[in-house]
Amino acid sequence: MKDWPLYLLYRAFSGLFGLLPEPLMRRFGEGMGRLAWRVAGGRRQLVERHLRRATGQDDVAELSKAMFASYGRYWAEVFWIRPRRKEQIVAGCTIEGEEHIHEAKAAGKGIVLALPHMGNWESAGAKAEAIGIPVLAAAEGLSNKKIVDWFVDVRRDLGIETVITGRGNRVMVALARRLKEGGAIALVSDRDVSGRGVAVEFFGERTTMPPGPVALAERSGAALLPVACYFESGEGHRFVVRPPLEIPPAESREERVASGTQAFAAVLEELIRQAPQDWHLFVPNWPSDKEAAS
Repeated sequence: MKDWPLYLLYRAFSGLFGLLPEPLMRRFGEGMGRLAWRVAGGRRQLVERHLRRATGQDDVAELSKAMFASYGRYWAEVFWIRPRRKEQIVAGCTIEGEEHIHEAKAAGKGIVLALPHMGNWESAGAKAEAIGIPVLAAAEGLSNKKIVDWFVDVRRDLGIETVITGRGNRVMVALARRLKEGGAIALVSDRDVSGRGVAVEFFGERTTMPPGPVALAERSGAALLPVACYFESGEGHRFVVRPPLEIPPAESREERVASGTQAFAAVLEELIRQAPQDWHLFVPNWPSDKEAAS
């Protein structure tokens, strides 16, 4: 029974936002994000620490407000999604670097699409299916199973197949199988959720990052394509696909994965700096974040 209250709240928001036309839904979501920024307190301070790292600027108050507004828009769009709106969502998406995806598909060795928590990555999955690259996505397992299942249904409506981490050891098997078949997988890869990541230098400070994208690409020979999702100023989304990441040579696989993850972190820095307000990082991500909060 403990799962029901939050799940019902999600369904209520889905019902509310689902009634709204796109412009009103978007503005309402952004407005709720700005309201959250005003009362966020410590969370706002954490976000501003992240933004100072990413931008090198001292005064990031307005940028942090824009980040909260962007996150509010993300949730509004997730609640607004319906199967009948899929065509509208896809029509509002553009891809820069789409040729890299098709070249990787033609090679037949699979595609690893690795991206940060930016913009609306669910819409990116819908666009990928529309151009003939349906993706299998890995999603973080949550304690509330009903909400996890709801997210899986939302993504299915957009053409995204999802496997949930934390539900046995079948996730890596499923991802590896999809690559072996020449298919595409999508991994949101800027946060080390498990705590077992690879040490990297990220925005000038040491932290850890999940090795999964590089490890899967290195083992399978699949193309590793860094991707970022950005909100347009009005309706729609812009996706940027970078060329395949070259994994630096090294004597051991462990060294190759470590150096490849560092190279991936450097590409993520460039992508995030293009629109840091769309980077939805609202949790501690560097050791110093936890030290500052203690």
